[in-house]
Amino acid sequence: MKKILYFLAFLSLIILYFSLQIQTTTNTFQNKIDEILNSMTIEEKIGQMIILYETHNAVNEEVITLFNEIKPSGIILNKENITTFEQTKKYIEDLKALNSIPLIVSVDQEGGSVQRLQFLKDISPTYIPNMQKIGAKKDPKLAYEIGKILGQQAKTLGINVLYAPVCDIATLNSSLEGRSFGSDPKTVSSLCTNLGKGIEETGLIATYKHFPGHGDTKTDSHYSLPILDKTYEELENFEFIPFKEAISNDAKMIMIGHLADPKITNDTTPASLSEVFIKNILKDKLNFKGLVITDALNMKALTDNYTNQEIIRLAINAGVDLLLMPNNPKEVVKFIQENIAIERIDESVRKILEFKYKYLENIETLDVSYLNLPAYQEIINSIN
Repeated sequence: MKKILYFLAFLSLIILYFSLQIQTTTNTFQNKIDEILNSMTIEEKIGQMIILYETHNAVNEEVITLFNEIKPSGIILNKENITTFEQTKKYIEDLKALNSIPLIVSVDQEGGSVQRLQFLKDISPTYIPNMQKIGAKKDPKLAYEIGKILGQQAKTLGINVLYAPVCDIATLNSSLEGRSFGSDPKTVSSLCTNLGKGIEETGLIATYKHFPGHGDTKTDSHYSLPILDKTYEELENFEFIPFKEAISNDAKMIMIGHLADPKITNDTTPASLSEVFIKNILKDKLNFKGLVITDALNMKALTDNYTNQEIIRLAINAGVDLLLMPNNPKEVVKFIQENIAIERIDESVRKILEFKYKYLENIETLDVSYLNLPAYQEIINSIN
């Protein structure tokens, strides 16, 4: 009996020791974040809420000036930024060197028609079939392997955030043709979660998009505002299913779509500008604790209906953390400084800093061979 008591006492001491170690580590990390946040100017804090799009493919004086003025949280790469492998990699390295805080280097890299790395001029990365073909296989392990390929390919260049997977459930919206895993919520949910896990297995961050779900709308938000016509119960039993699954599996970033649902908001406010959708539903009801990023803010679903200032004010006050591709970023910084409460800014910037120093600080690149390993083609061949 004494031996059992001694063992239990010893076990309790071990548990207490490790609990104290974890608490000490947590406190040290939070102290670091507090120190960085408190040392930042208001302009630097606002910059951390902006993901820039700019058209250069090398760091020059114009880019340096832009970064010094905006001090952005990150960039999104597009066709204009991607040239040869070595030049693109150097461009990213040079951009990172401009910032003392880890830089988000993001890209739309879904597979199918949306894989920006295919713009590389000297090397052809293994081509990933569209998600509709992968969805037809209904194989979570396959989705996981595809996620790993996407992550490894991007990691060769120094990219650290992918805007994938697409969690929309395709029923009507032809603009999603090929980009969605299909029309069955359970299949889409399983494959999205596993593709995201594959991406994050490589050390990169997956972004689950486009909440609350574009798949049952008839228009493309690049050109006009899509309208959903569903009750909360209908959304919960259909569109929300993949996002709820992602959240339960530690989703770190969710992208908000530019689509309206008057049955939820009583008007045509897009979800990306709606406190009801972002704060009340995504954060409070669905318990999402990660970063909320908008879809591109230069899309006509927004710009045809709101001024740039209205877009920024509504998005931030609705609970958005990261503004993707805002128009006139210099003006955006000034507008936020003059019109958004510092407490609201600090709320998002603290989350962004925690995200960066937890996930982005020590990601190493892979060598160029990971753009098109022979093993990738074996996986692709199982799809076609």
